Amino acid sequence: MPKQKTHSSTAKRFRITRTGKVLHRKATGNHMLTKKSGSRRRRVEGMSEVTAERTKIKRLLGA
Repeated sequence: MPKQKTHSSTAKRFRITRTGKVLHRKATGNHMLTKKSGSRRRRVEGMSEVTAERTKIKRLLGA
């Protein structure tokens, strides 16, 4: 039986924690940052937990 392949684009966008949560990067934190306030920039930096389609993402990642 062949090994299951990881979906490459999904692997670039999501990661799974040791407890099984799926994390993704928050939106609107890459461009046009000069017009955004500092508090807004801090709010969109970093990772956030995925709430929808968690099982589909895990299946694509092979976890």
